[in-house]
Amino acid sequence: MLFNSIDFAVFLPIVFFLYWFVTQKNLKLQNLLIIIASYIFYGWWDYKFLTLIVFSSFLDYSIGLRLSNCEDKRKRKTLLVLSLLVNLGFLGFFKYYNFFLDNFVNAFSLFGNSINIQGLNIILPVGISFYTFQTLSYTIDVYKRKLEPTRDIVSFLAFVSFFPQLVAGPIERASNLLPQFYKKREFVYKKAIDGLRQILWGLFKKVVVADNCATFANQIFDNYSENSASTLLFGALFFTFQIYGDFSGYSDIAIGTSRLFGFNLKQNFAFPYFSRDIAEFWRRWHMSLSTWFRDYLYIPLGGSRGGTWMKIRNTFIIFIVSGFWHGANWTFVIWGFLNALYFLPIMLLNKNRINTNNVAENRLLPTFTEFRQIIFTFFLTVIAWVFFRAPSVTDAILYLKGLVSKSIFSVPDNLNSWLITIFFIFVLIFTEWLQREKQHALELGDANKIPRYLRWCFYVIIFFTIFWYGGSEQDFIYFQF
Repeated sequence: MLFNSIDFAVFLPIVFFLYWFVTQKNLKLQNLLIIIASYIFYGWWDYKFLTLIVFSSFLDYSIGLRLSNCEDKRKRKTLLVLSLLVNLGFLGFFKYYNFFLDNFVNAFSLFGNSINIQGLNIILPVGISFYTFQTLSYTIDVYKRKLEPTRDIVSFLAFVSFFPQLVAGPIERASNLLPQFYKKREFVYKKAIDGLRQILWGLFKKVVVADNCATFANQIFDNYSENSASTLLFGALFFTFQIYGDFSGYSDIAIGTSRLFGFNLKQNFAFPYFSRDIAEFWRRWHMSLSTWFRDYLYIPLGGSRGGTWMKIRNTFIIFIVSGFWHGANWTFVIWGFLNALYFLPIMLLNKNRINTNNVAENRLLPTFTEFRQIIFTFFLTVIAWVFFRAPSVTDAILYLKGLVSKSIFSVPDNLNSWLITIFFIFVLIFTEWLQREKQHALELGDANKIPRYLRWCFYVIIFFTIFWYGGSEQDFIYFQF
């Protein structure tokens, strides 16, 4: 079920009504309702894959209980390895089986040998990368004794399948989300209204910005050899804002929806295109995944505690694995490798923590130095996104090669048809710049400082903009990951 669909527009009010007006007095019933709603939400796409979520949930719940009663180090490690093997095994099979098979066959052909092995017609379950990492965080934290294992199976099933963030995150830690299922939730009007604002802005970013950008980005990337350099530049920019509007829009809707039900999810995007260096960008982009890899991969590998070689090795491992997490294609690996290269000089010069505050803090405009840093970081990000979007490494290289041409100074033929989308991109940038110190772009703080009629005029304008200028309905990009 898509957030930007009529189905969800009907589904959400029904669940909201049942949650607050029918099951409010019984916490167990509320959690059970969340499980049922979440399974309906996921099963709307393909009910057969519900068995994977249910199996993974019961497996890690059972392993958590076994870990609580086990003091033997070898048995504890065996239980952890079992969880890792099963969960990552499912992920590896559905997501990477054909990738490794194809590369295995190609490796033999390089030496003049040909083998004929047929791949499988595998359908990738939506959101498997997200809920797999979520359940693993529980098992690992219980193994490390950072979290008490739960004996409440209903709360655990609800934690794993919580529908707002089930298929595309944020990837919630058990230590943050699971305890919220133990406590009685109270409806807080201000919190719910703020959630609705965040949903509205998320829909604007997805439907108006991302979906319109997708139309033009697809046309340009699919025909890059026939386009001028200036058109290719716009194509890269359109995809840059498409993926941001699409994914951060999903996160806004997920977090806002969670607030309607009394839950607090972690911020997943903190206005990353205003970053002054690539280290800051990765502290602000897909924060739930970045911190997951930091805590469960980078630090266990030694983090930055070792010598220079260890720091370099761990940096490349975490970025390349992050790239590979996104999909079974060498383009994602190169994308991760590029970001590691970007990050390396900052890390070696010990400058990766110099930009931890908000840019132009307590000022309307950035300094010239800050503006230059933002533009340079944005430029590096756009180059990397070309590899992320291109169907193959060869296509990405040819696309970038096409940018190096005198036609970069020409006016694109289709510029007039892009103007309204470019306008909405500027609306996005302007609004988020003004709100860059907030949790989301429509967070008002003390809303009473703004006259009610002005607030409602703004909401109505965004609402009708979504209906009038929304692009053709498209799946969220991160559903494929």
